[in-house]
Amino acid sequence: MIIEKIAEELSVSPQQVNAAVNLLDEGATVPFIARYRKEATQGLDDTQLRRLESRLTYLRDMLDRRNVILKSIDEQGKLTDVLKSKLMAAENKTELEDLYLPYKPKRRTKGQIAIEAGLTPLADSLFNDPNQDPEQTAQAFVDANKGVADVKAALDGAKYILMERFAEDAALLQKIRAHLNKNAHIKSQVVAGMEKQAAKYSDYFEHSEKLASVPSHRALAMFRGRNEGMLQVTMDADPSNDANDRSSFCEQIIADHLDLRLANRPADSWLTQVVQWTWRVKILLSMETELFGALRERAEEEAIQVFAKNLNDLLMAAPAGAKVTMGLDPGLRTGVKVAIVDTTGKVVATNTIFPHAPQNQWDKSLRTLANLCQQHKVQLISIGNGTGSRETDKLVGDMLKANSAIKAQKIMVSEAGASVYSASELASNELPGMDVSLRGAVSIARRLQDPLAELVKIEPKAIGVGQYQHDVSQSHLGRSLERVIEDCVNAVGVDVNTASPALLSHVSGLNRTLAHNIVAYRDQHGAFADRRDLLNVERLGPKAYEQCAGFLRITDGNNPLDASAVHPEAYPVVNKIVEHTAKAVNDLIGNRDVLRALSPDTFVDDRYGVPTVTDIISELEKPGRDPRPEFKTATFKEGVETLNDLKVGMILEGVVSNVANFGAFVDVGVHQDGLVHISAMTDKFINDPRDVVKAGDIVKVKVMEVDPARKRISFSMRLDDQPGAPSQGGKSDNNRAGKKGPRQTGGGQRHKQPAPVNSAMGSALADAFAKAKQK
Repeated sequence: MIIEKIAEELSVSPQQVNAAVNLLDEGATVPFIARYRKEATQGLDDTQLRRLESRLTYLRDMLDRRNVILKSIDEQGKLTDVLKSKLMAAENKTELEDLYLPYKPKRRTKGQIAIEAGLTPLADSLFNDPNQDPEQTAQAFVDANKGVADVKAALDGAKYILMERFAEDAALLQKIRAHLNKNAHIKSQVVAGMEKQAAKYSDYFEHSEKLASVPSHRALAMFRGRNEGMLQVTMDADPSNDANDRSSFCEQIIADHLDLRLANRPADSWLTQVVQWTWRVKILLSMETELFGALRERAEEEAIQVFAKNLNDLLMAAPAGAKVTMGLDPGLRTGVKVAIVDTTGKVVATNTIFPHAPQNQWDKSLRTLANLCQQHKVQLISIGNGTGSRETDKLVGDMLKANSAIKAQKIMVSEAGASVYSASELASNELPGMDVSLRGAVSIARRLQDPLAELVKIEPKAIGVGQYQHDVSQSHLGRSLERVIEDCVNAVGVDVNTASPALLSHVSGLNRTLAHNIVAYRDQHGAFADRRDLLNVERLGPKAYEQCAGFLRITDGNNPLDASAVHPEAYPVVNKIVEHTAKAVNDLIGNRDVLRALSPDTFVDDRYGVPTVTDIISELEKPGRDPRPEFKTATFKEGVETLNDLKVGMILEGVVSNVANFGAFVDVGVHQDGLVHISAMTDKFINDPRDVVKAGDIVKVKVMEVDPARKRISFSMRLDDQPGAPSQGGKSDNNRAGKKGPRQTGGGQRHKQPAPVNSAMGSALADAFAKAKQK
């Protein structure tokens, strides 16, 4: 049943899903299955496999929950064939729990007390025959010995019985839920007296929009404001009602579902009260909790996806490569920390210079940098973009101008997470005896050489490319980011002879223990010369070897294929190609003309089909190819170093530091990222800013507005835009109750004018990003 359901959702065959599930259950990783088991899954890619893996976990959890529910109801002696069929047909966990609600063990309620007092016949009688007079009918049920002191107590008890019965009607709950999902609004108001403290939530002081379509960043902003005691957030089930109308359409849904024709019969007034209380007392709050929970879950999922995509872009950024690199961790009072690493990332020199106030050792610092560059033949100078970065950038520029023989290129890089790495146990093990302050400079140098290899050493949440990352499920976020890292590391491949334990631990089939064992073996026996030597590593058995071998590279080893992504198990296929072409492996590798003339069908056998053979031939053409883009750098404008240096209308080059659902943040070297709202990215219709840019991209932007007091900058990527022109976009983050801008709830943009900074960046999310950049 699970296999068929997933197959239908993915639009693939059950055989493909079954093969993938079996491989996952055997311990295979998604990167391994996607790359090396294409015959088994008939070509399922990593995106399909990730979705399959996620749905498999959900549906198996649901299956376990269904079995618990069936057992519980059966033990109560209430499991009928009809109920069992409904439980078996439930499509999701919510529907399952709705059906279980009447049978779920619960604390003693007012309805149960009334049932024990013998008031069920009264409730049934008034419900079935509203022509009876409630008070006269209730007289017969007054019994002080049973706790029913008078007629009012009897009618209240009967009311509680019906309320609880109706509130546990799964079909009724589904109708109300469907209505609320379509029509209800989420409403936020500032807590009285908190206007000043809640200033950052000013967009939500009087805010209302559809629950079903509120963008994730606004939902999370409102929930955060509520958690901080700044906002009151409620569900408005009837947003079309005027302020004096307390009736709810949900009450009509309840009456219609129960086939109550409420008019002027003696019991209709009492039944009307039962319906009202059922909605207002029993269902409204639980529905608000449920729907807000679902909204938070959706918002968290979207926020996590944003984080994951940004992290993927950052990890897959172009590496500068094996070049001698100087890393500079800027500082003012504490000085600029200097570290030089060789082509392999090994630290060869460190220093601290004090070019800025209060020491002002500018000339001495210039000489120190020049001597270090000349001594170690530095090719790249990596400057962290934190406090003092532009001053340090100017220092390096002056040094290069004064020393024409030094051909190093200076580049500004993000130093996010460098301080976290510096104080970590991993850094202590990698750089023992080195001052913590200098470790950051090492990280800044290495992340220019190879962003992936260095950034995997840092807790992903510290890298600073998330959207409300502290407001989402940390376990879910952690799992999602781990999958991103795993996919990136295995897509690129890892040099087993130079990789750190942190990088190796993300290779398919490996963990921290095996990663450390590989490094220990390497330290003891020297560089690996053959992939088969991995089997000599402690605790690395055949299964782990099968999973990891294809992703681990050995350059200049005994077998040239070990430097490629061809899995050792498929080397016999290469041998067939060698025999067929009568060329040695070394002569075959990179021989485009020979390889492109081959037909994969020629080398197919019982184990390896056309997909694998095609991959092998492609890999032989460009062995160990790096899927990351070519290395490029942005050039920050000289003299533009702070917010005060920005002028409206300036066109600047910058680096996309973060992408959110409403736009992209761009670093132009002024210690404060500016926002390009989605409405100012392109003239074309777009639903997602990632259709235009991704983290790490180099872009040109025009300064549209600067607000130094609030440290906000508005950019446009449409360089023809005129500052101050009327905006058609950007209202989606600032809609007030009863006001609607042309861009509704996070949809695409077709507008020609950029959003003004006050609307485009007026949300709490923009504040959060702005503050995150300063940390």
